[in-house]
Formats: sequence, structure tokens, C-alpha cells
Amino acid sequence: MLDISTYKVAQVVLMARELGRAEPELRAFIDRLTEEEQASLVALMWIGRESFGADELEEAKRTAMSEATTPTADYLLGTPHLSDHLENGMDELGISLVDDEDDLMRGG
Repeated sequence: MLDISTYKVAQVVLMARELGRAEPELRAFIDRLTEEEQASLVALMWIGRESFGADELEEAKRTAMSEATTPTADYLLGTPHLSDHLENGMDELGISLVDDEDDLMRGG
């Protein structure tokens, strides 16, 4: 189970797509997340890039917590294709971001 809402994941995905313009906002957003939310975001990215399987979510979250050596925002923003990996991770877990992304795009 993810410790972050799909709405927050959708916000990160949308900001990551516009990284050149939205990096300060994205960095601040990630920094405001709880430690559990940040670990879920990292685990989700790892699942999306196939470092872990969807059935290894809990292990991925534990690994993210125990191996966190740099600020989460620095780590994630330094990851190429972050938005794609997050979306792929959600797909692997069978969770759709479409409704939340649509709400955000409409300013909801």
C-alpha cells in the first residue's frame, strides 16, 4: 500500500514533466512530504523503472527509507524520465492517475 495519495503523485508527475519551469516548486513540494510519502514516491519510481516488481512495494519502501543518503528531492530530480517512471510504477500497481491529472490540468 502506498503511503502517498494518487493526487500528490499526479502533482509530482505533472511538475516533473515541466521540470525546466517547475523545478523549484517540485523541489519544495517533495520537501514538504512526510518521510513515508517520500519513501513511497521513491519506491514507486523504482517499480516504474523495474528495479523492483509491483509485488515488492513494501520491500522497496523499506529500502528507500534505509538507504536514503541524499535529500529525496535531489535524488528524484536527478532521475531521468522521472514522470514516466512514476506513471509506469502506478500502472504496475494497477492504479490510474488519469482522473487526478485531469483535475490538476483543469486547475481543480
